Amino acid sequence: MAAPGINDRRPDSGRTGVAEWFENEAFWRELYPYMFTDERIEAADEHVDKVLALVGIEVRTVLDLCCGPGRHSIALAKKGHRVTGVDRTPFLLDKAKQRAGAEDVDVEWVLEDMRRFVRPGAYDLVLNLFTSFGYFDDMQDDVKVLANIHQSLKPGGACVIDTVGKELLAERRQPTTSREEHDGALFVVRHEIFDGWSRIRNEWLLIKDGKVSTYTFHHTLYSGQELKDRLVQVGFARAKLYGSLVGEEYGPGGSRLIAVGWKAGG
Repeated sequence: MAAPGINDRRPDSGRTGVAEWFENEAFWRELYPYMFTDERIEAADEHVDKVLALVGIEVRTVLDLCCGPGRHSIALAKKGHRVTGVDRTPFLLDKAKQRAGAEDVDVEWVLEDMRRFVRPGAYDLVLNLFTSFGYFDDMQDDVKVLANIHQSLKPGGACVIDTVGKELLAERRQPTTSREEHDGALFVVRHEIFDGWSRIRNEWLLIKDGKVSTYTFHHTLYSGQELKDRLVQVGFARAKLYGSLVGEEYGPGGSRLIAVGWKAGG
């Protein structure tokens, strides 16, 4: 039998009074080794270089919103940027603090919900990477997050949102996929689109040592135009879509939906 908090507690919600899936600390704790592999952590330096080139502005201060274990925050701090990493999961922030200490870099770590964090005019750049947007049952909360980002940027600042676009998902979606992990575990992923292609429900099954651990979670899907419209809605003077962090056109053949918004002024 799997440990308590896995098979017997599903993060899926949407019911009044029930915590949303991302509030389940066990989800992050149990799946951390598979979500944040050494290869993904090491790739952060390259990701950061691409983001800085993409936005095309001078950057001194950065907000890494939903920073997780801090891989991009730390990469930015190593380049001399002043960085604030915000996440609502104590386990992930503890991992970030440990890695920052090991790398001997200074990052401000803040435990807070992205719907509440705002620092008017504090940052040149705000990042929201690794499909960390659209978690909430109420889609108006996503608009609130974007408004907070806009308010937290200095005039002329930019934000970068990295997610899975609805168009790319429709083009490539497979109902079930599986892969063998580094420790011999089998990781099975099942997808279900619901609410008129506005939401996706994911079931992750981790099969290890004869035990099956199951997590079900969901988030909102955005097309490129829908995400761009929301950036303009909250006040961004300009917004552009890309298919990767190197600035490829968003469309068939792209690997991600990268939305960049620039605030007026500067």
